[in-house]
Amino acid sequence: MVVPVKLGAFFLLILLGLSVVSAGCIGSSSQGKAAKEETLIVFHAGSLSLPLQQLEREFSSYAEKNLGVKVTFRDEASGSVKACRKVTDLHMDADIVATADYTLIPQLLVPNYTDFYVLFATNEIVIAYTGKSRYADEINTTNWYEILARPGVTFGFSDPNQDPCGYRSVMVMRLADLYYGKPVFETLVEKNTNIYANGTHIYAPREIEIKNNKVVLRPKETDLTGLVESGGLDYFFIYKSVAEQHHLRYITLPDEINLGDFSKADYYGQVNITLGSTGKTIKAKPIVYGVTVLKDAPHRELAIEFLKFWLGKEGKEVFEENHQDFLNPPVAFGNVPKEIKPLVKVEG
Repeated sequence: MVVPVKLGAFFLLILLGLSVVSAGCIGSSSQGKAAKEETLIVFHAGSLSLPLQQLEREFSSYAEKNLGVKVTFRDEASGSVKACRKVTDLHMDADIVATADYTLIPQLLVPNYTDFYVLFATNEIVIAYTGKSRYADEINTTNWYEILARPGVTFGFSDPNQDPCGYRSVMVMRLADLYYGKPVFETLVEKNTNIYANGTHIYAPREIEIKNNKVVLRPKETDLTGLVESGGLDYFFIYKSVAEQHHLRYITLPDEINLGDFSKADYYGQVNITLGSTGKTIKAKPIVYGVTVLKDAPHRELAIEFLKFWLGKEGKEVFEENHQDFLNPPVAFGNVPKEIKPLVKVEG
């Protein structure tokens, strides 16, 4: 009589054990289906902020549905020189670096931090303002430098040592000397800052000094947007895409000085600038943006998937919705990852 009881208890224990194992398997299965969570770190030019926010939202949805990954982003907007120096000087972790001047990547990041980069978008320099700006109804393509020089008028540009829009702005004003035959650079730059020129070679000291209240300098070009919108600043040099994204008024500049015309590359190249922050000399050239995934990116595989999305149809549509012309196709240099090769033209 005792044996059946023990056998019954034994089988009961087996059944209970099986139910526990079965429950554990179901839990494991559901956890396997749950999306992993990863955070991509992106250091980028301030002028890319709005299109990247939209692109990241779309990629997050795509990745969760198609890659089984729940992606969040940690964006750090800054001047492009500063973005690169966060990697080279401060040794901060990042997955992607995107710059408003693609040449900063081969100058500062290749070969130690990355071995490839992609050119993906273009832009041009404009002068933006609002209806609150002094002489807003008078300024135009032919008299802008005279308006900026008037007493009481204030204007701004970003720090050349941190931001391509800054060094491009001062190069635009030096090119204006050549185009208009007037001392535009001397009047607007040298009289108001310690940035100076020797012929067509501009020097931006490591520490930029502002001599009066006429000029406002900020680390990146988008830092000036709020000042103009509030009426605290009359005008600023900015990318056309940013002016349109913020619904600002702006005047376009002649193709010979706006850095937006590829056919004028030789004309632009008459002017160059040496940056005190890096010691590098940069020649004026058409504006082209660049992007790379770093060699030691914490989430390199996922970052390349994001770059693939960025360079594809989805990215092109997002950038064009945000008033930024997209290269068709993007152009890549170096050890280009196989995942993006079908989307780019490989050079060099």
